[in-house]
Amino acid sequence: MRFYEFKPNKPLTPQQSRIASLKRNAEIAKQALASERKAQQIQKAQTTIKKLTAQKIAA
Repeated sequence: MRFYEFKPNKPLTPQQSRIASLKRNAEIAKQALASERKAQQIQKAQTTIKKLTAQKIAA
């Protein structure tokens, strides 16, 4: 890459910085929500498996 092919980024204005921060936080919140939903699905599936295996053992 040649030096003229890229140029330094200017610092963000306070308004742009706030918007960028809110976008990052929104993305992090989406990822946290998705991982929590998956964790709850896994927990529900594990309890279902435990119930079914307990019924098989008892029967």
